[in-house]
Amino acid sequence: MLRFRPYKPCDAKTIVSWIRNEYAFRQWCADRFDHYPLTADELNQHYEAQCMNDAFYPMCAYDDEGVQGHMILRFTDPEKKHLRFGFVIVNDQKRGTGLGKEMLNLAIRFGQDLLKAQTISLGVFENNPAAYHCYFSVGFRATELPEKEVYPVLGEIWPCIEMILNR
Repeated sequence: MLRFRPYKPCDAKTIVSWIRNEYAFRQWCADRFDHYPLTADELNQHYEAQCMNDAFYPMCAYDDEGVQGHMILRFTDPEKKHLRFGFVIVNDQKRGTGLGKEMLNLAIRFGQDLLKAQTISLGVFENNPAAYHCYFSVGFRATELPEKEVYPVLGEIWPCIEMILNR
């Protein structure tokens, strides 16, 4: 059974080990880091800089074998009604087993029940259909933005699909 808890600095080594190449790294973090590979120390430093307020929640999903998934939850508005998911990743050895859906359902319950979020959003690159279908399967739906987000990644332009889940 998967459980959900706050991220600990000792989790970083496991999380960065799941990122096997730069393509997967960019699908995970877009342009949030300026180089690949990412070290555990760099991930911890990034989170330390973000955790100076009460609107940022790095979390881990774990079971009896240890950490199996990771993501961040952050409020994007001062009223704390709109929560955004990011840096969603699961153990690369267990992808395709339903682990991502289970972690997302835990995060949705945490966001809605404990944090009282009214809406939850996330972005997923068009070139990541497995992630898109995982998000869709737990209730997220694609939504139109006034201007489509695109990122220059590895010499290409990657369009991003905005997805939202309403209470």
